[in-house]
Amino acid sequence: MKILITGGAGFIGSHLVDSCVARGDAVFVIDNLSSGLLDNIREHITERAISFREADIRDAAMMQEIFAEVQPDIVYHLAAQINVRESIRDPAYDVEVNILGTLNILEAMRKNGCNRIIFSSTGGAMFGGDNPPYAEDHEAHPETPYGISKRSVELLLEFYQKQHSIAPTMLRYANVYGPRQNAQGEAGVVSIFLDKIQRGEQPTIFGDGAQTRDFVHVADVVSANIHAQTNNLTGIYHVGTGKETSVNELWNVLAVTTKTHLDPLYAPALGEIQRTALDASKLEKTGWKIQYDIAQGIQSLI
Repeated sequence: MKILITGGAGFIGSHLVDSCVARGDAVFVIDNLSSGLLDNIREHITERAISFREADIRDAAMMQEIFAEVQPDIVYHLAAQINVRESIRDPAYDVEVNILGTLNILEAMRKNGCNRIIFSSTGGAMFGGDNPPYAEDHEAHPETPYGISKRSVELLLEFYQKQHSIAPTMLRYANVYGPRQNAQGEAGVVSIFLDKIQRGEQPTIFGDGAQTRDFVHVADVVSANIHAQTNNLTGIYHVGTGKETSVNELWNVLAVTTKTHLDPLYAPALGEIQRTALDASKLEKTGWKIQYDIAQGIQSLI
């Protein structure tokens, strides 16, 4: 099968590339390397197991050219601006990348006969309110430009499904962590904390640390993508553990496991949601299962 992966040199994307190569798929990767790293997929490029093009999804003409050349059977769309705080500082950039960039992908699909897409969305597209974990039918209340942009793409995909018979799967991820996550980015609190521990530097916790997150291992996210493809799932599905872990609890697990004596610093919160977790029972009913709880995942990562 011919697979096109946008954002395939990134944290999650590169793990998905690994999985598709292992299955024997013909894989074509697009990444502008703004946050992705060529080293994440260099071995596959060297061994000619994949084709790679440095390209920006905001370039509509380039997307048309690539799709005409590749003629993919399915698109895994992971390329995005993912920094929540950056989305607050510059919401226009989120619109350009996440919404208009996706529109370029959809138009390239439509014009080149590709009708299957699996989109990497986020719990941030819908959370807000009390009593997580949230199921897919929970009313959408995105509270940041990042979440708004992802929810907008979900609606755009539903329009293309009705208007152009494109079959979308929208996977809303909880807080993903694991190998290759960029410790310099805002999104990866686990990798940021581990990087600080390795450097002997105090980490910063925004807010009081009581805010909760649902931490899901990247291997479980990749397995959800592959499961959605092989089982021809369409619609919205949540990918998470369904369990809340506070940032303070996360730090304590890391501190105990690594035997560090560092104490975190605390700073004012910006765009912090107080509680969130995703109910993945809809996806689980199709046969997908979580493999890592937070303790197992952290131990494996360390």
